[in-house]
Amino acid sequence: MKQKVALVLGSGGARGVAHIGVIEALEENGFEISSIAGSSMGAVIGGLYAAGKMQEYKEWVTHFDKIDVFKLLDFTLSLQGVVRGEKVFKEMRKLLGEFNIEDFSTPFTAVASNIRTQREVLFSEGNLMDALRASCAIPTVMTPVYHENEEIVDGGVLNPIPLNRVKRTKGDILIAVDVNAAIPFEKKVAVTAEEVQQDEKNRQFLDEFTDRIKRYLPKNSGKEASTTPKKLGYFDLLNRSIDLMQEKMTSLQMELIKPDMLVQISRNSCGTFEFYKSNELVEIGNAAFKKSYSQYKNGLERTE
Repeated sequence: MKQKVALVLGSGGARGVAHIGVIEALEENGFEISSIAGSSMGAVIGGLYAAGKMQEYKEWVTHFDKIDVFKLLDFTLSLQGVVRGEKVFKEMRKLLGEFNIEDFSTPFTAVASNIRTQREVLFSEGNLMDALRASCAIPTVMTPVYHENEEIVDGGVLNPIPLNRVKRTKGDILIAVDVNAAIPFEKKVAVTAEEVQQDEKNRQFLDEFTDRIKRYLPKNSGKEASTTPKKLGYFDLLNRSIDLMQEKMTSLQMELIKPDMLVQISRNSCGTFEFYKSNELVEIGNAAFKKSYSQYKNGLERTE
């Protein structure tokens, strides 16, 4: 009989794609996922797995380059966020279809946050894509979702790794995946000729994009001292702030509920919006699970 797993998938932007590699490795090693809970990208991957659509999503996202990512960003002048977030979910609906969470054979919960009441909002029924859109609404980046007359934002704001929201069954083990871990990250050195060519294509596009943006920005006076530390840009500052917040919240949650197995992905593996690294992230998730599983098995052997 397969070992049942209550699986918790943490938030972390593009790093959440690594959850795909973790789930694939789980199944390869004979585990049965009996329930799932997730926040933000953890909700996306967990929800699509429960809907039987994770592989279709993987096929789509692992073909992204930087240009594809930019094309999915529907920018807005709203004071609540710079991206509406409707375009990417429209594409996902068209590609993957519509589902109701209560119809899944695997219990699933997506976690979001009510920004006004400071309470978690749990989606265990209703339209899947609506739940995922709410769980992914990063404050100041993606505009909030209005649900039952309340403003709903990213689940990672209040509960980046929702260990307390996954359904438990007798005999299962609790596995958590933290994609915001403060651990070293070893970059892949070897690259293919195709990757070099794609990087050059991306660089040219970004250079042209940056040049266009600069036309609308104030001219630099040139009087700044060369010793002045380089200031963080908007997205760099936001990225680091989100990572720090989620790291602290995750630590607090881990103190309250300790998983049987913890899979950790370095927060330095990629930035919040770097979905063009999805292929590498799937591999990183696969390797991270195998490392944690080996440690878990060794621990069991020592207690026998």
